[in-house]
Formats: sequence, C-alpha cells, structure tokens
Amino acid sequence: MAKTFARLTRPAMRKLATGEKIHEHGITFERSRSGDGVFTVNIMVDGQRIHRVVGRESDGTTRSQAEAFIEKVRSDAKHDRLALPKGRKIALSMREAAARYLDRLTTEGGKDLKMKRQRLDLHLVPFFGDYPLSKISGFDVERYKHLRQKEVVSVRPRGKAVVRATDKITTVKPSTINRELAVLSHLFNKAVEWGWIDRRPARINRFSEGQGRITYLTVDQIARLVECAKTDANAQIYPFIVIGLETAMRRSEILSIRRENIDLQRRVIYLPKAKAGAREQPITEHLTRFLASYAAALQPGNPWLFPSPGAKGGHTVDVRKPFRRVVAAAGLDPDKILRHTLRHTAITHLVQAGVDLPTVKRISGHKTLAMVERYSHQNGAHIQAAMDKLQARLKVAS
Repeated sequence: MAKTFARLTRPAMRKLATGEKIHEHGITFERSRSGDGVFTVNIMVDGQRIHRVVGRESDGTTRSQAEAFIEKVRSDAKHDRLALPKGRKIALSMREAAARYLDRLTTEGGKDLKMKRQRLDLHLVPFFGDYPLSKISGFDVERYKHLRQKEVVSVRPRGKAVVRATDKITTVKPSTINRELAVLSHLFNKAVEWGWIDRRPARINRFSEGQGRITYLTVDQIARLVECAKTDANAQIYPFIVIGLETAMRRSEILSIRRENIDLQRRVIYLPKAKAGAREQPITEHLTRFLASYAAALQPGNPWLFPSPGAKGGHTVDVRKPFRRVVAAAGLDPDKILRHTLRHTAITHLVQAGVDLPTVKRISGHKTLAMVERYSHQNGAHIQAAMDKLQARLKVAS
C-alpha cells in the first residue's frame, strides 16, 4: 500500500524557513541558505545505510522522485538476493569499478585510455563516488546529465595555460557529455562481461547532437597549406599534412606509423591500433612515391616514420604548434582549422567526388555508414551532379 505523507506536503515544504527541514518515511526536505529546497534519502536496505542527495527543487526534483529512488534501491536489493549466490562479495562501488576497469583495459590493450581516464577521474567518479555500481539507476544518470549541462567552463585561447578574465565562458556541450556517457556505458558492458555485476544497472539515453557543420578545406586552401608546410622549419609537418589529406587518417594514427607497416607494393599502411580496430589503410599513388623517398631519407634503424628520440614512445605525439604556424601562414584561422580538419577535408572531397559511401567508410576507418553519411550533406554540388546524370540517362520527355 502506498505511503501517506502528513508532514512532507507541498504547503509544508513551501513554508519552511532557511535551515529548517522535514523528515518523513526516509525522505528529508531541507531549505538551504540559497532558498533552494534539497531532497535527501536516508534508509536502511539489507543492513546497509543508504544516504544520498537526490536533487534540488531548482533541478525539478520532487518528492515523488525521491520515493521512486527508494523503491528502486529496495527493488535492486531484492533482485540481488534472488539472483546472486550466498556469501557474495560486498557491492563494488563506482570508484573501485573505475580503477579496476582502467587497469584491466590497460592490460588488455584497450583504446583511448587517456580520455577514458580523464572522463572518469574528472567527472564520473566524483559524481557517483562510492555508490554501488549495480545500484546506479536511470534517474542517477539523468541527474548527472542535468548537472553537467548546468556547469560552466572557461574557453581560453589555444596554447594559453592560465585562465584570464577575458576568456569566453560557456556551458558544457551535449557532445562532451555524450562522450562521458559512452565511457559509463562501456564500463557497464565490461562489468557484465567480467562478472562484476549480473546485468547493466541502467539505460543510458544520450543527447541528440544534430548534424552540425563540418569544417573542411577547399582545393585552393589545400594548395596554400601544402606550400606553406614545405617551407616550415619543422621537417615533419609537411609529411604529416600530406598523409592526412591523402588518407583521412587520424592524428594519432599518422604519428604512430611504423616504417615496417608501410607496404608500398600493395599501397597500404597497416594500422594495428586504429580507433575502430586494426585495419589496412589504402594510400594514393602520389603518397606511395612520397613515402618511398621520405622514408629513405630517415636515419637507418629507427622504426618510426615520425621519430622523436626524446619522446617516451620514441615517436612524435603532437604537432599542434607547427600546424598552427603553417595554417596561419596560409592565411587561414588556426582556431578553426585544426589537425582533425585534414581528415574532414579528405572524407568530404571523397564524397563530393562521387565515391560511394561504403568505399569512403573503408578508406576513413569509420565504424558505421551513419558516421560517414553526415559528410554527404556538406555541399550539394555532387548531389545535383548525380541528379543531372539521372536526368540524362532517363531522358523523360516533357
């Protein structure tokens, strides 16, 4: 039977003065100094004290949501008693799960570990903390999304380490939060796969990001960029740009090319640790000739195409500064034309040249066709050319 509330009612909550609180059925409502109302839950479930801040009035949190949270905790506890063997281990917290997750991915050769660690350490773990991984609910995830949306960040010019008063202040982008939710989802999946929990604890709904507009270079801009790269003091920036434009490879994929993985005869570069999995990257005839002469001029015995003796891994890991210098020299905006713009440029020109999307996907190394399709909307010229071809073939009389 549903509980009735005699004290924790809307009129009673509205009358509370700063610092006053009402407690009933494990739910506490307190009027904070800012005037906002805060809902907390404090209950015992299976001998374990559950004490959580559920949310604030300003966030749209209501007493009904606090009740739903309590019901979810008790339902999960009941499920655990029925599904798990006796003598089970103490529930794994989010903090512990994150640490074990990163350690295991490191051992197994997981991808994008640097960003996964950053998103966990800076955002996900501070929010979920020591709360049991198996108890995280869809409501908790939605609360995380809502609070992250309200955070403000300072956007400072590239290369500036100190935040200044003139820096632009903005809110966290939906795409940024989606990348964090992707890490949480992957952690859930791995926790099930590794036997830490018996099922995914929550459904994760990501924000709709929209198509957006992709920045890419025109043929004239490409020519200017390449010419400026040839004369730059950094000897690696020209081959970096040429490879990026003629393959659509990602920055990290280009800089980690091993000379032994370049097959000039077959015109492919083997990428053992590409973002979407190991693959063979096709290259153009021009790039084949260029790589042959470029590799021949490198110091014998060094395995990297972009060697850097002082780097931890033995190869260059960042060319941001020389790239910005070359972009500026070409008369372009270095805050808009980024290293990843080379990849966008190559893919966009492939699509505009009429190459079918499955082939573009094969060249770019995208996981799905949907990720490639967004490039087909950047310029309508190739679409109109296709319709002209259809008209010429059908020759329908007026």
